[in-house]
Amino acid sequence: MSAPQPRPGILDIKPYVPGSSSAPGAAKVYKLSSNESALGASPKAVDAYKDAADALYLYPDGGSNAVREKIGETYGIDASRIVCGAGSDEILQLLTKAYVGEGDNIIQSDHGFLVYALAAKSCGGEPRFAKEKNLTTDVDAMLDLVDERTRIIFIANPNNPTGTYIPDSELRRLREALREDILLVVDAAYAEFMEEDDYNGGERLVEDFDNVVMTRTFSKIYGLAALRLGWGYCPPAVADVLNRIRGPFNVTLPAQAAGVAALDDQGFVDRNRTFNREQRDWMAQQLGGMGLEFVPSFGNFMLVKFPGTPGLNADDIQAYLRSEGVIVREMGPYKLGEYLRVSIGEEDGNRKLIELLSQKFPRD
Repeated sequence: MSAPQPRPGILDIKPYVPGSSSAPGAAKVYKLSSNESALGASPKAVDAYKDAADALYLYPDGGSNAVREKIGETYGIDASRIVCGAGSDEILQLLTKAYVGEGDNIIQSDHGFLVYALAAKSCGGEPRFAKEKNLTTDVDAMLDLVDERTRIIFIANPNNPTGTYIPDSELRRLREALREDILLVVDAAYAEFMEEDDYNGGERLVEDFDNVVMTRTFSKIYGLAALRLGWGYCPPAVADVLNRIRGPFNVTLPAQAAGVAALDDQGFVDRNRTFNREQRDWMAQQLGGMGLEFVPSFGNFMLVKFPGTPGLNADDIQAYLRSEGVIVREMGPYKLGEYLRVSIGEEDGNRKLIELLSQKFPRD
């Protein structure tokens, strides 16, 4: 008798591999591989999480109502159109499950977040990859891939792993060129790091059109990656669909409590944003002084290019850094094998990275 078999195509999916967190043999480990908050989490969020321990026997609020109300108040948006999930990843998966079927396709940028393609394949859909221009999303290239079976276009803005973004005007141009039955999903996981006047995370587009969704996360600037808390801002009809298919208690009670407290501490968010900008600018200056190419970033990470020379290429530099306790992210799965992605971490970790690289790439 044969064993149960998954749907065709499922076993062809390569599982998502997160950034590594171990460096065997190193006296101290500096994890710069997962774009986590350099300042940790707000002390208010940590206290709220601890206080929630007394209620672990209770089911959480199935609608995450307190979180949604606080998000709405913080960002000036309609709480009734917010759907919370176990990280924004769950929202992305739910959107794909709801709107993509066998033979359909989704479109994403060539070096965009891997989860979009994985979600599409899990539903029997085809991921299509639009060429980028200077490692930046190219709206025209995306539109060229649209056909009658296109169901979703995913844009990470700013994009992970390149760190680049497109302005609100380009997002609007893309939306206005789409059919009404194609969903535009703007993944704004790094929006809180943005300080540019021409940027919009996507919330205004959601309010202006019936086929745009914006997703956000508490994993980055809020520092709650371990709790898995994210949200989507949707047209009412899309929110209704997501609420029909999500788990009834998909966000834990401690995550909800910590999320409300984190939103209530925007002073921490401001400090984290400022620290990130200052450390990112410093690292850019240091890398440039070594003659290393990097992509100007608008997130809490940098994409750094390495030469093809043995001993100095990306693979060898990654192994060298790991041996010294500094963990960065390889970029082969993103078709950027010459690059390494480096998170902006705590100051001692950033300085350790630069110290080690300077031994391989001494200044003239």
